[in-house]
Amino acid sequence: MGNWTLDTIDWGRFDASKVDPEILRNIKAAAMVERNGGDYGIYLGRVFADDPAFVADVRRWVDEEIQHGMALGRWAQLADPSWDFDAAFARFRSGYQVPLGATRSVRGSQAGEMMARCIVETGTSSYYSALKDATEEPVLKQICSKIAADEFRHYKLFYEHMRRCLKRDRLGKWARLRVGWSRIAESEDDELAYAYYAANEPDGTPYDRKRAQRAYARRAYPLYRAGHVQRAMAMVLKAIGLEPQGRLNALLTRAGLWFLRSRASKYAAQGS
Repeated sequence: MGNWTLDTIDWGRFDASKVDPEILRNIKAAAMVERNGGDYGIYLGRVFADDPAFVADVRRWVDEEIQHGMALGRWAQLADPSWDFDAAFARFRSGYQVPLGATRSVRGSQAGEMMARCIVETGTSSYYSALKDATEEPVLKQICSKIAADEFRHYKLFYEHMRRCLKRDRLGKWARLRVGWSRIAESEDDELAYAYYAANEPDGTPYDRKRAQRAYARRAYPLYRAGHVQRAMAMVLKAIGLEPQGRLNALLTRAGLWFLRSRASKYAAQGS
């Protein structure tokens, strides 16, 4: 699947003068979420235990997700030598874990699970594309470019498996829309918020999910440009089974940009 390793990254080009401390805080959080991909691999392996070909793809996907986390974590330690990635990750794991006991998809079907994964990969590919375009630090730009390309390939992987599952599960457009919307709503759940908290808050600071989520969002949302949102909307629409381009995409892109900018302004005014 992938065609790069940590040794591919030109670490010698790191330029501390071009590190944005606001982006750095979010990179620390993202590093832990990505590194935690192994738990999702366990979950998907159980849900798709009857599909050995897909499980083999999942194993390769997990390796790439963990590599993303290790690359981001290494960069964050270059940008902030006082930050201990391993300690922060252990703190994250102690406070948040993916439920691993399930043997059936929490989305109701295997097709629904693939729809949810398409939404996740849409979000990550657009976010790392936005980061790549926003940062001036050359090593982070290279890392984000590699990760964004991986995440787009992951979207295509899950989309193709979803198409196969749809023939059996008969998950219609409205059902896919419900699954997609529920997964988008979960972007404000504990995982990313706790990762931000564990990465950035001093030990002993009480965990406040809303505060951590807003702190992350305030720094992430302003990075998106129209092209990032337009491409994300096209990917979502395609996964639902609707026309990816055209008037609906244009409408959703405008709405998405308005949402991102209004929320970023609101959270900034609140001092998140």
